[in-house]
Amino acid sequence: MDITIRIGGEAGQGMQFIGSALAGIFTRRGLHVFTHQDYMSRIRGGHNFYQVRFSDRPVRCSREKVDILVALDGRTIEVHRDDLDPRGIVLYDERMTRSSYPEPRFKNIPFLALTEELGLAPIMANSAAVGAILGGLGLGLDTYAPVVDELMGKKGKEVAASNLRVARAGSDHVDKMVWPGHLRCGEPGGPPLLLLNGSQAIGTGAVVSGCRFYAAYPMTPSTGIMIHIASRAKAHGIVIEQAEDEIAAINMALGASFGGVRAMTGTSGGGFALMVEGLSLAGMTEIPVVIAEVQRPGPATGLPTRTEQSDLLFVLHAGHGEFPRVLFAPGTPEQALYLTNKAFDLAEKYQIPAIIQSDQYLADAEWSYPKLDPAPLRCLDYRDRATDGDAADYQRYRFTDSGVSPLAVPGLSPRLVVVDSDEHDEEGHIIEDAETRRRMVDKRWRRKWPALRAEIAQPLLYGHDRPELLLVGYGSTYGIMHDAVDILGENRAAAMLHFSELWPFPDPALGDYLNILRQARLAICVENNATGQLARLIRGETGFEFPAFLRKYDGRPFLLEPFMDEIHGLIGKI
Repeated sequence: MDITIRIGGEAGQGMQFIGSALAGIFTRRGLHVFTHQDYMSRIRGGHNFYQVRFSDRPVRCSREKVDILVALDGRTIEVHRDDLDPRGIVLYDERMTRSSYPEPRFKNIPFLALTEELGLAPIMANSAAVGAILGGLGLGLDTYAPVVDELMGKKGKEVAASNLRVARAGSDHVDKMVWPGHLRCGEPGGPPLLLLNGSQAIGTGAVVSGCRFYAAYPMTPSTGIMIHIASRAKAHGIVIEQAEDEIAAINMALGASFGGVRAMTGTSGGGFALMVEGLSLAGMTEIPVVIAEVQRPGPATGLPTRTEQSDLLFVLHAGHGEFPRVLFAPGTPEQALYLTNKAFDLAEKYQIPAIIQSDQYLADAEWSYPKLDPAPLRCLDYRDRATDGDAADYQRYRFTDSGVSPLAVPGLSPRLVVVDSDEHDEEGHIIEDAETRRRMVDKRWRRKWPALRAEIAQPLLYGHDRPELLLVGYGSTYGIMHDAVDILGENRAAAMLHFSELWPFPDPALGDYLNILRQARLAICVENNATGQLARLIRGETGFEFPAFLRKYDGRPFLLEPFMDEIHGLIGKI
């Protein structure tokens, strides 16, 4: 079983409610889920859709072909009818689409009338759609009640109960219709699954890592991280500050970190551009900070609600001067959770900025998991919090073999903590002599680098251990490459090499990935950008030149069927 549902309509019609409700119901029934959203940058109107793929086995990307198209307006049918599987169906209300469709695969369901007959507001018609889908699939409504309580809890029990009544009316209506047998999934067993998107995973990673201050200016698609942390703020004693701009946000985070708490900020590419001076300030002052940079297409305002991987080299090289940083690009919510935790750990351990790079696709896409193991999570305190000590003995920037100097918390003891954005001596006071400058650069950069690089994991190899066909990518291309390898592996030696820890770049001497790249008959670099930024980074660090590329830069993610067609096209050329 592998079924894709696409819900389309205007912003404000409740597509997100339908998609979220279905995803929640499916995972509660033990079904594996992958969702993604495509929406315009407006509050009302336009054309948007929410896609839910569910299966009895894990799924990691979206398909192009749709089994069930739910049309909340006529535009949805115009835009998506060519994507309908030959055996797929369309659910619509002719009052909402303002058209009637005589074809057997079009199912006219009076969502609005069913709602009005119960004396309820038209906006609840989206629950009639949920009920119709569940009834047609044969899943029943027993798991809808807790899901609608979760989604509508703040609006009161009466609203939740009314939505449940409308859903039951939609399900009863479908019982009288002819529904394709291949789109009935019976009663799945298995324990409930966890549903998590990229923003929630990064936010959760921050919370479990001891983050106690988060400052940001809301910028799509990074705002979900702030919202998720804010929802946990009271329980965990976290201070959330909506700053007036991104310059203020990063400087607030640096100030909080200087004051002794773990701090984070988040933004997208345009906001990160404003943070760059603060990034260099963190490098000079050696103040730990974690930054989430969630990509969208640029330059300038670009496409605010779409996806792209075009900020890699910008973020990697941002900032004036030379200083170490770490850059992680998770490919799944699970990776996002663990890599955010690792970013906090390394930022504090080495007193550097750590960057988590995501994108709109990963931020909003929901994945299902049986569970997430808390064992790998770390939250160690690397700061000197002693309340006594001789002030004369403390040097904030003491020269050490590791390059890591003592990091005391101001105000906890008689020791004076001096920090300056100018070049400084061991005590933190401004200098201008050449010898101290050289030694400080060595301390910040050369001495920290070997140990920091040793912390970086090798890229993940999935599939054949000596593949003839190798897909290579980073970040959110994980899912599409993984599912493609599963398909390709049925007939050939195929694998994927996925980079999620990008800087320091993984040392080829500590693993076998460079040999795997060189020995593959065809290595294809997969990226959501126009210039092949990962390919350029790999060439610069290893000398390896990719013979083939798959690049997508229209603001949309790769979808499975056209992705496979492109791969077969490249295979046919060798």
